[in-house]
Amino acid sequence: MPSTAIERIGIDESGKGDYFGPLVIAAVFVDATTQGELALMQVRDSKKISDGRILEMAPDIKIICPHSVIAIGPQKYNELYAKIRNLNRLLAWGHAKALENLLERVSCARAISDQFGDERLILNALQEKGRKIVLEQRPKAEADLAVAAASIVARAEFLLRLKRLSDEIGTSLPKGASPAVELAGKMIVKKHGRERLGTVAKLHFKTTKAVLEEPTA
Repeated sequence: MPSTAIERIGIDESGKGDYFGPLVIAAVFVDATTQGELALMQVRDSKKISDGRILEMAPDIKIICPHSVIAIGPQKYNELYAKIRNLNRLLAWGHAKALENLLERVSCARAISDQFGDERLILNALQEKGRKIVLEQRPKAEADLAVAAASIVARAEFLLRLKRLSDEIGTSLPKGASPAVELAGKMIVKKHGRERLGTVAKLHFKTTKAVLEEPTA
């Protein structure tokens, strides 16, 4: 297989299902050389790797692979969501932005991402800048090394930013959207008021309703 056939950009996101913290989208360029290095590092879907290991692996991936990371903090995320009112469109915008930034530094004809919606959303967002790229959307795209590498880079950025937000607000912000997340949300509202919630959380989640529910006497 000619090395150009191996060249591709993997894109993945982190934080989409987490009430607290940013939405992060990463794009990673992989060629024949880095493909071998990533395989040796045992790069795989970030969901199968512990947080500690993700934080160790991400800097190494970023050293060997050209990449770009788009992090949309909760405040910006809530503003964009209020305008766009559709998570798939918001994701497509982020994917296109990450791709565009990376295509300014590398030349590549193919990108792979997870199947999350209409690929035209991404392509339309890209074509505004005149970018032409073949985009493959696949279910379980993380099986591809380039997408797996992007998933690790995105997750590491998410974890670092979630920790920073936790430190800033003085409350540990749990991942996901569990009862522990609700409890943390209620503590933030109690300590800092409703306004502060929008600086750490994605407000369109159903969790917001539970957090803001007035306790019945």
